[in-house]
This record gives sequence, structure tokens and C-alpha cells, in this order.
Amino acid sequence: MSAHADTHGHDDDHGHHHKETFVTKYIFSQDHKMIAKQYLVTGTIMGVIGVLMSMMFRMQIAWPEEPNVLFEALLGKWAPDGVMDADIYLALVTIHGTIMVFFVLTAGLSGTFSNLLIPLQIGARDMASGFLNMVSYWLFFLSSVIMIISLFVEAGPAAAGWTIYPPLSALPMAQGGSGMGMTLWLVSMAIFIASSLLGSLNYVVTVINLRTKGMSMTRLPLTIWAFFVTAIIGIISFPVLLSAALLLIMDRSFGTSFFLSDIFIQGEVLHYQGGSPVLFEHLFWFLGHPEVYIVILPAMGLVSEIMASNSRKPIFGYRAMIASILAIAFLSTIVWGHHMFISGMNPFLGSVFTFTTLLIAIPSAVKAFNWITTLWKGNLQMNPAMLFSIGFVSTFITGGLTGIILGDSALDINVHDTYFVVAHFHLVMGISALYGMFAGIYHWFPKMFGRMLNKNLGYIHFWLTAVCAYGVFFPMHFIGMAGLPRRYYTNSNFPLFDDLANVNVIITIFALIGGVVQIVYLYNFFISIFYGKKAVQNPWRSTTLEWTTPVEHIHGNWPGEIPHVHRWAYDYSKPGHEVDFVPQTVPLKDGEEELQH
Repeated sequence: MSAHADTHGHDDDHGHHHKETFVTKYIFSQDHKMIAKQYLVTGTIMGVIGVLMSMMFRMQIAWPEEPNVLFEALLGKWAPDGVMDADIYLALVTIHGTIMVFFVLTAGLSGTFSNLLIPLQIGARDMASGFLNMVSYWLFFLSSVIMIISLFVEAGPAAAGWTIYPPLSALPMAQGGSGMGMTLWLVSMAIFIASSLLGSLNYVVTVINLRTKGMSMTRLPLTIWAFFVTAIIGIISFPVLLSAALLLIMDRSFGTSFFLSDIFIQGEVLHYQGGSPVLFEHLFWFLGHPEVYIVILPAMGLVSEIMASNSRKPIFGYRAMIASILAIAFLSTIVWGHHMFISGMNPFLGSVFTFTTLLIAIPSAVKAFNWITTLWKGNLQMNPAMLFSIGFVSTFITGGLTGIILGDSALDINVHDTYFVVAHFHLVMGISALYGMFAGIYHWFPKMFGRMLNKNLGYIHFWLTAVCAYGVFFPMHFIGMAGLPRRYYTNSNFPLFDDLANVNVIITIFALIGGVVQIVYLYNFFISIFYGKKAVQNPWRSTTLEWTTPVEHIHGNWPGEIPHVHRWAYDYSKPGHEVDFVPQTVPLKDGEEELQH
């Protein structure tokens, strides 16, 4: 593709832009940099709520049926005498999963960094449509508010798991949370999907049409490739979840039976017939599995950029990295059935999904080996962003290895719906994506806020988080292999699991410490916005275009003409140059060849 927008003809207008009010600058802003901050702060607040929920239900699992003052204070009628009710346990697990997967790791991660970096790294004044970008954020904010409101519904929030399988989600009378709480969940997610689609369309159009002169597709940083492909996956798969949600609303409110068949409640036969809850599983997981990569691909792009910059080396295998991103995107849309091996699936179909699932290990391994090779013999700068990037590679590999077991239909049956699955996806998706997000925040904080984060607090944050993350999720593999089911609010009724009680206590202690440690990060983040050391223009001595913009945010990103690009994004430690980085804006010397591994 060689389409470049004529973005240089209006350069003179940017010096005479109308004066912005507080409302137009900080609230209803159409500037991509401000919208990125809005996504980040909103995602952070939702993340705090999600982590608090996980700490509460971990305490319930570790010390079931023991009175807890915290439960009584926070849960009220749902914790009579400080003992957590079984229904609210399921609700906490449901809303925790929903918040972390969609509101933190999808919108908080992709929304923040796609908005911040796409225009800056491709050399554009802003997104293709600033207005749609603003609408996208406010729809996300509205969906977040509705999801939080659902926590205060009298009968309780949605409690059918974050996968909201029927019939628990389809019958308003099934349990307390199946009523208004479930309706608000569906409304919130419908609005969230609209937000994601508007954002994704904006990202795709911006990357295709608004690249500066010289910025060919093979000169794009890997961050942009990751955001670009992630947006395409979202455009393909999110409408399927929207259709599932709309059909579910019709089953709940209009008497249809897309997902219901032969339901008995207290001996009474309901009138539903002809539907199938397995149809819902197909629709949900057609989004649900690509969603894993919608979460992890942006983190992969951020980590690739940070590793090259802090290794002072070109990224290893640039074209192979792009090919693996494209392969992951394609394969992620044809492997959803591995979530459904025990749903009565035809064994032959199961073998097809097993094959495609194991195939996705190849591009994933390409990325892992390329990151390791980038680090090899590099001049490593061990700042917090680099540590979180290396931590990302560690958790991605350890979590990914267990995916080989879960991707094989014969092996998956033994550990399906146990804590083994919880351990796998939290490591490979949850913790890895959070590490990528933290790495991105530590690296691009100076670009967002013009100040530096405290490095020493960053080290404390990384090491304690890393130890606690493995302390939580590594033992879960073993209790999962011992057969401990997920989503049970207590296991005290099963003598078989008595020996695992102490392991659950250890896991919970690590979870509580890990949750408290995030206060160090939050303190560092919010204090540094106002009192951090002032940043220089290019603190990491990086090659990409965003570091050529002034530290002070200006309308249009660059004063005067947008710079042109003459080389790829990873000219670090290149022979023949006096410094160990050559920005993309520096023309090639006579006889100099452009590297593109």
C-alpha cells in the first residue's frame, strides 16, 4: 500500500487553532493524546475494582464460612454475619472476569496505546475521525458506568460467569442475578461493542490512509502492525458477540427460544423448545477466542518496541514478526471450538479444532524466539519497562505451554473446568497482557504526561508483582490436575479436596500481597503526573517518530511540517553512525543500505 494523506497542506492552520476550554480540552476532547489518557485512567479505575473483587473471592475460597468484617462492610445483605453468600460469590467471579477481559485488557490496553501511538508513530496529525474517536471513548465510559451500576441491583449483578451461558443467563427467574443484573450486563456489553467497533474502524482507516511520506507498511513499527491487525480481528469478531447478546435479550424478554430447549423448573415444564445453548457457545467463543489475541497482540507490539529500544539492537526477524502477527490473527478465528470439547462435539470436529489450535503455537513460538534473540548479546537497559517486557515473555511461554494440553481434545477432557484452565489463561492472557500494559505505561509515560515515573518504585512494583503472579497461578496448575473445580465458592463439602485447602490459602496470601503491591504503582502513576521529574524529548533514545514531537502537547503533534520517513523503525547500533540509534527521519547516507531483517 502506498496511500499517503496530503496532511501537509494545512500545516499553517495549526498555529492559529481556536482556544480550547476546559470542557473541550479535558472532557469532550477530540485530540487522540487526551483520549488515550481518558482510556488509561478509566481502565485503571475499572482495574482497581476488578482486582478488589478477585481479592474478595480469593479470601472466600481460602477461608470459607469464616466471618469476615470486610465482607460485611462491602457486601451488606450478601454477607450475613460476615459470611459470603454463594450467589454473590458467582456474581463477583462474573463481573471480575468481564471487567478484566473487556474493560481493562481490551479497552484499557488497546484503547490507550492505539490512540496514543498510531498517529504519532505513522506521522499523522490525529486519527482519521477525531469525533468518532471521542464518541468511542464516551460509549466505553457509559458501558463502564452501567456495568458498575449492575453491582447495586437489589437482586444482585449477573452471576452466570463471564461467558454468560444459557440457561442461567437466558431465564430471568433462574437465580437472583439472572434478572435486572443480567439485563444491565447485556446492555453494557452491547454499548461496549459499539465503542470497540468505532475505535477499530478509526484505527484501520488511519493506518491505511494517514501515513506520512516515506512510511511504507514495511517501515511501520511492530506496535502499529499489532494495533492494525488487532483492530481488524475486532471488526470481524465483535459483531458476532453482539448478535449473541441480542438473541439472548430476545430469549429473555420476547419469548423466543434461540438458546433454550426442554427446560424444567421445580417440576414445571417451560414453553421453550427447539433452541440450543450450544449455539450460544459457538457464537460467544467465535468472539471469545479472538478476544484472547485482541488482548495479547497489542501487548506483543509494545513489548517488541520496548525490547529493541532497551537492547540497543534491531528487533530480530522483523518480517517474520509481521508474518506471525498475521498468522495468529487468521488462526485465532478458526480455533474457537477448543473451548467446547466437552459440549458433545463430534469427535472428528474436535480433532479439526485440535489441529488448528496446536498450529497456532508455531507463530507464537516465532515471536518468543525472536524476542529472546533480540535480547541475546544486547546492551540491555534494565529499566522497569524492560523488566515488564521480559516478564511478559516469561509468562507468555509458561502460560502458553499449558495451552498445548488444553488444545488437545483427549487431554483437555481431564482438566476442563478445573483450576488448571484458570491458571493457563490468567498467565498467558491476563498477567502477560497486564505486563505488556505496565511496560507500555512505564515506557510512554513521558510522552503522555511530559514527566518521568519513579524508577525505584517501578523496580519494587515489578519484582513484587512478578513473584506474586507466579505465586498465585503456578500452584493452580497442580490443584487443577488434582481435579479441583473452578467457580465453587467452597470445597469444604468434598473430603477429596481437603488436602488442597492449604494450597488455596497460600494462593490467596500471594493474591492479597500482589493486589496491595499495585498501590505502589498507583501512587507512582498519579504522583508522577504532577510531581515527576520533567522528561526530555527522547528519554530512551528511540528511533520512532513519536519521540520527534515536542514534550509539550500541541494540536497536530508537530509544529510546522510533518517529518518524512527515510528508514525502518529499528536502526539501533548500526555500523557507520556515531550514535547507537538513528531516527527514522534521518536520510540514508550515500551507499548506506536500509536494514529489514
